[in-house]
Amino acid sequence: MEAAGLAVILGFLLLAGGSVGDEAREAKAVRELVVRLLGPGPAANFLVSVERALADESGLDTYSLSGGGGVPVLVRGSTGVAAAAGLHRYLRDFCGCQVAWSSAQLHLPWPLPAVPDGLTETTPNRYRYYQNVCTHSYSFVWWDWARWEQEIDWMALNGINLALAWNGQEAIWQRVYLALGLTQSEIDTYFTGPAFLAWGRMGNLHTWDGPLPRSWHLSQVYLQHRILDRMRSFGMIPVLPAFAGHVPKAITRVFPQVNVIKLGSWGHFNCSYSCSFLLAPGDPMFPLIGNLFLRELTKEFGTDHIYGADTFNEMQPPFSEPSYLAATTAAVYEAMVTVDPDAVWLLQGWLFQHQPQFWGPSQIRAVLEAVPRGRLLVLDLFAESHPVYMHTASFHGQPFIWCMLHNFGGNHGLFGALEDVNRGPQAARLFPNSTMVGTGIAPEGIGQNEVVYALMAELGWRKDPVPDLMAWVSSFAIRRYGVSQPDAVAAWKLLLRSVYNCSGEACSGHNRSPLVKRPSLQMSTAVWYNRSDVFEAWRLLLTAAPNLTTSPAFRYDLLDVTRQAVQELVSLCYEEARTAYLKQELDLLLRAGGLLVYKLLPTLDELLASSSHFLLGTWLDQARKAAVSEAEAQFYEQNSRYQITLWGPEGNILDYANKQLAGLVADYYQPRWCLFLGTLAHSLARGVPFQQHEFEKNVFPLEQAFVYNKKRYPSQPRGDTVDLSKKIFLKYHPQPDSL
Repeated sequence: MEAAGLAVILGFLLLAGGSVGDEAREAKAVRELVVRLLGPGPAANFLVSVERALADESGLDTYSLSGGGGVPVLVRGSTGVAAAAGLHRYLRDFCGCQVAWSSAQLHLPWPLPAVPDGLTETTPNRYRYYQNVCTHSYSFVWWDWARWEQEIDWMALNGINLALAWNGQEAIWQRVYLALGLTQSEIDTYFTGPAFLAWGRMGNLHTWDGPLPRSWHLSQVYLQHRILDRMRSFGMIPVLPAFAGHVPKAITRVFPQVNVIKLGSWGHFNCSYSCSFLLAPGDPMFPLIGNLFLRELTKEFGTDHIYGADTFNEMQPPFSEPSYLAATTAAVYEAMVTVDPDAVWLLQGWLFQHQPQFWGPSQIRAVLEAVPRGRLLVLDLFAESHPVYMHTASFHGQPFIWCMLHNFGGNHGLFGALEDVNRGPQAARLFPNSTMVGTGIAPEGIGQNEVVYALMAELGWRKDPVPDLMAWVSSFAIRRYGVSQPDAVAAWKLLLRSVYNCSGEACSGHNRSPLVKRPSLQMSTAVWYNRSDVFEAWRLLLTAAPNLTTSPAFRYDLLDVTRQAVQELVSLCYEEARTAYLKQELDLLLRAGGLLVYKLLPTLDELLASSSHFLLGTWLDQARKAAVSEAEAQFYEQNSRYQITLWGPEGNILDYANKQLAGLVADYYQPRWCLFLGTLAHSLARGVPFQQHEFEKNVFPLEQAFVYNKKRYPSQPRGDTVDLSKKIFLKYHPQPDSL
């Protein structure tokens, strides 16, 4: 692309960032973050300044560090986000500290280390983006302000300056639908329950496990105001939602002549819960509804001029003609700019790689060229494995953000493609005529594999890949635990070359281990790494344990690696049981099955119960605390249980959002494994073939019973992670020749 063309794009995007803002307000926000992070005493040794003039000539975020060594550390940034990122850089590289989702290691050396000759860093791109539409359901759904405050602090420290802010939109839609003449009952019928709102917002679902209580709307509007205020105080750009074209069926009652198209089903749901109605692009209701929504939204929440909308997310358009796709795309955009002339549309590019059989070159071009160049900002959502920019001529000139998706469904399980992640952003920047304008972190669920997100956040400020990932992960381990422990470092090197070394298009951060899937005789146990590396990393962490037991991060990692080791053992036991069944060896089947059901799974549940991060009770209590009555609490809890198990009334997307949580293992996974292996044993004993469809008919009531069960689970940990891990290791660690 010619330099002038790219300048036009960047001009639009810089315009979308708004005015220079309040430097003093942003500096104050960062100073308050320092106090929350370090406490008032240590925070007094840091001075923060926000100066727009510090940005480079292209307006890119820049920070500068100086001082220390007996004088206060001066952190200067062109924005509040840049200053917070500079603070994080100082804590990480000069003090050996780390801030992560699970814990923070903030043992500051004294005196604070000096910054020799000062340090200035400019980001190579305009944006460091964060979130996936699905993250709001898989991770954020039950959060209160205290948890959101922690997350926004994490975002600022990691330099995030562009993020979704989608809370409270259903309250705005309710106002719009009432104004259009829908009844409250029709609106209530349309909205999904809280745990499934992400897919209602993208038009995949409606109605399922709803309705939304009035208190939900009130609390979410309140929460959205606080989220926006804090994000803007750092100089972040919140991305608000816009109208994508989907409407409730009840619109056809109020406006009988409206031209709507009924889309196909999604996710194995029938049309009671899917088959959304999409307005035809030429219908006058399209701009009317889009304008009403955006006016009401921006009146309530203000705007920073970037809006997200996804019309065909995982849903095949009714027509493949480029003219239809262009017209629909243009209608969405026009509804934005009629209200906000400075609007930029943020589009998740997932659809282009998810359904390649539909999205051919002419279909993709029709969408991308229907919006003025520079006014469509595309998220190349799964770029670490399936980059779209490469076969779309850099999105035909539209700016894009190279994103790491990494995680699906908020699953637990050690996984990463760190080599691909490390090289990906630079490769995209160097692509011929590249229109890349940022990097992004876009997992469906958070709170797992923290090393992956530490690397990706760092890459948002690097012009080149990390030159030596082994050295980088060694430093990561030292910062994470606050001390250099050789065995712990060696363990992390093994994890880097194994579970974190997935490569190629087959890589997916979706845990398909037999442990968390409905059992069958056809399950795959294949992994991309050598299991012996996981078991050896486990041994090394236990060897390091006497020196690291006071580190919360170490305890978290030891549990996570032990959990992974038990997951591997379950796979090996399943293989033995399956082989025994196929060879009609009942004794071997009973032995392998007994070990899996009566030893490994209870042991895993006990281990998980030793950490607040792996408790079913924590997840369910978050849901209950969002309620204002016991009836609401039970409703929200049912939403939570459905999401991590059946995902639909009939197991429609069964186990997609699987987790390994204490309570879930004992009362969901273990009973169905018991039924499966018992059914196999009875099959052999009676000499009749195992029938998968009969098993599924029998296991579904067990799965459903878990969803409807009102059993309360502990939200406080019990047991000692280190002791439990040692016991499991001594009892079950396989010998090398058995792998």
